[in-house]
Amino acid sequence: MTENTRQPNFSESFIPIIVLIALLVFNGFVFEDATSGPNQISLLIGAIVATVIGMRQGFSLKAVFKGMFKSLKSAFGAILILLVIGALSGAWMISGVVPTMIYYGLDLLDPSFFLMATCVICAIVALATGSSWSTIATVGIALLGIGKVMGISEGMVAGAIISGAYFGDKMSPLSDTTNLAPAMAGTDLFTHIRYMMYTTVPTLIITLIIFLCMGLSMNTKMDIAGIVNMQKTLGQTFVITPWLFLVPAVVIAAIIMKLKALPALILGTVAGLLAAFIAQPNIVNQLSGISDNFFFSSTKVFFNTVLFDSSIETGSQDVNDLLSTSGMYGMFNTIYLVVCSMCFGGAMEVTGMLKKITSSFISKIESAGSLIAKTAGTCIFFNATTSDQYLAIVVPGRMFSKEFEDRGLKPENLSRTLEDSGTVTSPLIPWNTCGAYHAGVLGVATGSYWMFCFFNLISPIMTMIYGFLNIRIRRFSKEEMEAIKRAEAKSA
Repeated sequence: MTENTRQPNFSESFIPIIVLIALLVFNGFVFEDATSGPNQISLLIGAIVATVIGMRQGFSLKAVFKGMFKSLKSAFGAILILLVIGALSGAWMISGVVPTMIYYGLDLLDPSFFLMATCVICAIVALATGSSWSTIATVGIALLGIGKVMGISEGMVAGAIISGAYFGDKMSPLSDTTNLAPAMAGTDLFTHIRYMMYTTVPTLIITLIIFLCMGLSMNTKMDIAGIVNMQKTLGQTFVITPWLFLVPAVVIAAIIMKLKALPALILGTVAGLLAAFIAQPNIVNQLSGISDNFFFSSTKVFFNTVLFDSSIETGSQDVNDLLSTSGMYGMFNTIYLVVCSMCFGGAMEVTGMLKKITSSFISKIESAGSLIAKTAGTCIFFNATTSDQYLAIVVPGRMFSKEFEDRGLKPENLSRTLEDSGTVTSPLIPWNTCGAYHAGVLGVATGSYWMFCFFNLISPIMTMIYGFLNIRIRRFSKEEMEAIKRAEAKSA
């Protein structure tokens, strides 16, 4: 039986957004870490407000819940990845993989070029793997540790890590968002990637120049004695060997061979645990408290590392803090935020309130540049309101595809705009799944790093500039437009 519902008007559609924003701002002033509970409650309150308004429109409670469950189902893969990355981070720490990266990184990196080098390293790894999340959770954590030792601001280092990781993710054919954007716009993958290069490569160059200038202007000096002590402590605690780089190489190779992210990360976790049992028996015994039975010791460490906190005693409190991990348990707070975000986004979407807000200004669009700018703004809006980068690509992609076509703009214009604004702005928003994830994994608040994510900040501006200046804007020929109209008339 079809429900007797009506479309929401603009004012009532905006009420849940106003309530949510007000609560999030309040949380920022009152709580030191609003992502540990207050923001989640705010999202649930926003979902309740959206549900009440939806019921006034004629939607049943069952229909709204169904929309929420559909939204939650779409986030299930991300939740599993979060859990596995919690386990992987612990496995790579106790196996000596991350300590080995830090040890050798201290020899190779100089403070003046560190931020630029960090961005390049993360870009290469994410390009090869297609995953900003796994890049940040593995190589990113190691680089953040090196930056701490060098005395560089955590926010700056996190900004360089995220900037590089999102360039690689955005340009990789293995990335889910890189495949999703052209699918929504109606173009093919490699046309999309080639067309993105026009805006993405200049944005990366500008980002690297900024990081280089920041590095050269910093007064930070290399603490030689501190670095020597750090390396000495790591060398005394772990078996440091280049062979441990085989563990991350396994993950990179698996994803290059088109293995899905989740099984690839599970493989990386297993490889890390095996490396720990083989290369770091002393660490295993220390963490388990069992020295006379290595099987029992390994079993205990396996479950504790995968599930719970692990703290390695090195004799140096700074190094202890650097090498502590939280396993899957440490990801529960982020998962809580994801679940609440999906409930809010699902309620807003199923009741038509999100569509009403964004569609209200489409008729006022006058030029290609304006269309691209408003598409970019809509993607950012969806990132902030639905807390999910996939919805920030899918919904605007569906909404604007016909508008682009009617104006004679080829679909790669839309797919590029979706990525330049939907994908890259997600980590800048604290309550977005990406922002919450990166803050949780790196241990750096979104408010501390977003202003240093130059690649992510410049990308939407760059795509708007190209639109308004009519740079690399591909259009259908007159013959192609006529063929499209004939095809539409025939299908009608």
